[in-house]
Amino acid sequence: MRTELFPRMRIFLAIASVAFMSACTTHTDEDANDPIEPVNRAVHGFNKAVDTVVIRPVAWTYREVIPDPVQERIGNGLRNLKSPVILANDLMQGEFDNAWVTFMRLLINSTWGLAGLHDVAGEMGFAYHNEDFGQTLAVAGVEEGPYLVLPILGPSNPRDTVGLVADWILDPFRLYTAAKNVEEANYVRTGLQLIDTRAGLIDVLDDVEKTSLDTYVSYRTLYRQRRAAEIKNQTLGHEVDGEAFDFNDTPEQNTPAPK
Repeated sequence: MRTELFPRMRIFLAIASVAFMSACTTHTDEDANDPIEPVNRAVHGFNKAVDTVVIRPVAWTYREVIPDPVQERIGNGLRNLKSPVILANDLMQGEFDNAWVTFMRLLINSTWGLAGLHDVAGEMGFAYHNEDFGQTLAVAGVEEGPYLVLPILGPSNPRDTVGLVADWILDPFRLYTAAKNVEEANYVRTGLQLIDTRAGLIDVLDDVEKTSLDTYVSYRTLYRQRRAAEIKNQTLGHEVDGEAFDFNDTPEQNTPAPK
């Protein structure tokens, strides 16, 4: 199992379902809601260069050298560390059933699961789900705004960028390491998040690079549609039929349905 913890990169998990359709992606500039596309494309190019030179090689080495059971334990631990943030967003969105599941996951995995290294709660029927403050803002009616590409972090928008910062500021693990003057632990966690997530996406993103005529447009479309699905609490994983995605890159696709 791979962690979805690293903000924004987790959106690329949707690509596995539609990678072979990405070459057919089309869009119109007036519908793209991408007023700073030249800047975004420059950042996209920078991100690809950093990924090619640094991130992908490290992630590939991690995937090939570290035994699968160890990688699974790392992913479980990273998810458990994020549970308080997920729980807070569950509550702010009024998703009390999901909040109960998150609370039980945190309680069970932090104890019986040995600090979250083992997903005992998942085996007991408390399935993992992810919520973030960007989704909370969307549920509150805040519009996403224009498309943005963040350095290293990738696809985003103003709403999700604010959510990303809020989650980071309020993260209990970060606050604890800062209070104890051991911030290096938080840097290690962030690095592991990046590497573990990227390792799980090597084959997926390689396929996108091979099959897409314009990876920038493909990532933009997939990001928006994935976020819309997450906000509506729709499950769109690797098994989803590609027909579930509409490749007309329009803002209307991103309007969240009431929960």
